[in-house]
Amino acid sequence: MTFEAVPCLLMRGGTSKGAYFLADDLPADPAARDDLLLRIMGSPDPRQIDGLGGAHPLTSKVAVVSPSPDPDADVDYLFLQVAVDKPEVTDRQNCGNILAGIGPFAVERGLVPAGEERTSVRIRMLNTGDHATATFPTPGGRVDYTGDAEISGVPGGAAAVLIEFPPGTGPLLPTGNVRDEIHGVPVTCVDNGMPTVLVEAAALKVTGHESPAELEADEELADRLREVRLAAGELMGLGDVSETTVPKVTLLAAPRDGGAVCTRTFIPVRCHPSIGVLGAASVAAGLRIEGGVGANLAELPADSDRLRIEHPSGFMDIEVSLGGDTGGLVSARRTAVVRTARKIFDGTVFPRAAAQPLGGRG
Repeated sequence: MTFEAVPCLLMRGGTSKGAYFLADDLPADPAARDDLLLRIMGSPDPRQIDGLGGAHPLTSKVAVVSPSPDPDADVDYLFLQVAVDKPEVTDRQNCGNILAGIGPFAVERGLVPAGEERTSVRIRMLNTGDHATATFPTPGGRVDYTGDAEISGVPGGAAAVLIEFPPGTGPLLPTGNVRDEIHGVPVTCVDNGMPTVLVEAAALKVTGHESPAELEADEELADRLREVRLAAGELMGLGDVSETTVPKVTLLAAPRDGGAVCTRTFIPVRCHPSIGVLGAASVAAGLRIEGGVGANLAELPADSDRLRIEHPSGFMDIEVSLGGDTGGLVSARRTAVVRTARKIFDGTVFPRAAAQPLGGRG
């Protein structure tokens, strides 16, 4: 089977953009698949000028989808992060934004039949084994992307995609502690779908209200973030995370615009222009843990599971409720978020020839 032309659906999912593929349309061998994806996305090149990538981690993403053998899922979803400026493809994390497009893609490709009004697609996320259910409008048996649901970081409105996550199988607090201390910095390590390290911004000598560009220009901050993240990775049982983007580090500050908390998230030292869905789920869960880092900053509603997480582009509303097991360990009972997705094009992508040298002069 040759891969000189590959069926592809380019979609915006949440505040990310990615190339969506059926698994059968890509090589089965992971090394061959990753080489092909690098050539499709145009990596390594800071501009990704010769491929689909948008010269930023948030627009250099791939979803690989297939029918699921899991009786609790309709489709399997493998998320792949394609590096922009180096020849690297990693499956070490999930992406909750790209997840927003998986249900519509499954219907578009005939993997799941559409309902007459709405369709729910059960999704297994292969990166972690976690599950989610996406529900979205399909009037007349076709995906309708139009609507008035708005999310920060995306212009205009679109059809709402409700994503619900069942309780995860792993511990909500991977270190077993509500608080840890790393190089003198208090942290809460939480995993409600995305391994995340919560840090009060003031502990790293910033306000947490700076712009992403201001934070990225702070070399001292970048060094501290690396130290904290590498040590947290070991504490969370992730091992050496120097070559991965997880865990994420999220700085917390007091809210400014009516939300529960203000956030700045790093991947791993570039500041996210908004916040990822699963990262927001972990932040929301962490804020609800008594004694956790940031709890003293947060303004939590007394009568609702919904939290508004402020980020550089606006906010994300997410619902998280916690419970406890018989051993007294805190866990997430329910997590749900409204996202949107949009089909940008459906067609054929032509990868750069394998024999062509990478890089070059502009």
